[in-house]
Amino acid sequence: MKNEKPLILVTNDDGIASPGIHAAARALAPLGEVVLVAPREQNSSTGRSHPLTTDGLIEEVECCLDVGSFKAYAVGGTPAQCVLNALFKILPRKPDLTISGINYGENFGTGITISGTVGAALEAASFRIPTIAASLQLQNIDDFDKHDPDIDFSVAAYFTHKFAKMLLETTLPAGVDLLKLEVPIRATEDTPWRMTRLSRHMYYVPYFDSNISWQEKGRIGFKVNVTKEDVTPDSDIYAVVYDHEVSVTPLTIDMTAPIDIQGWEHQLRQNGYSNYASWQH
Repeated sequence: MKNEKPLILVTNDDGIASPGIHAAARALAPLGEVVLVAPREQNSSTGRSHPLTTDGLIEEVECCLDVGSFKAYAVGGTPAQCVLNALFKILPRKPDLTISGINYGENFGTGITISGTVGAALEAASFRIPTIAASLQLQNIDDFDKHDPDIDFSVAAYFTHKFAKMLLETTLPAGVDLLKLEVPIRATEDTPWRMTRLSRHMYYVPYFDSNISWQEKGRIGFKVNVTKEDVTPDSDIYAVVYDHEVSVTPLTIDMTAPIDIQGWEHQLRQNGYSNYASWQH
């Protein structure tokens, strides 16, 4: 119905108890009916995965904040699975907007496919729902899974509200499926924002303790590794890390390389790669 308030789905990868998702709910409350559907526990770095090992249990949980109470559901699944459960089991209709976040920690460059925050946003966007993946830069990467109550999400919430309102009032340009919002750790409401490109740099690099044997419990971790020379000024990393500005990156689900496909095919055929059999000689 035309008079219905916009229905806003809020999810994340840090779990239903995360202060980040609560900050998002507070910020979005003036814009419509907000429903939280998020993992039961921490699910960072799960990407857009749909593992067969999750239990899929759904529990309605209490979410009473200073601005009011919200419908909230904890799901035994990944962020992407939370989106599916919201769309097909929980919500009364297709949401007008999906917000994934606000995430503990920045999601940059080539690492965004690892992110459960971005994974949930991609899942929602695949159903043609306007979507934002929102993240707050952290001073210390090790804080991402601690639900530190001292981390201030208020400015990230302000910008989440700002761009959520924009998506409710306008439409994304053709070819844009979702927005990736990154807010610097010391940003204020007056911090400039700008459109950026996704950096091709690996912001989080893997590392491991070489003293741990294969028979000991341990996992490959990640650490930040970037210099100003590694990234271009139009990138998401440069905007946040070096210019301390809010980054808004338009993303597309279409992962086709932006090249002349027919031209390259023609070149390959002219060079003798006309069919599989020709490669055998």
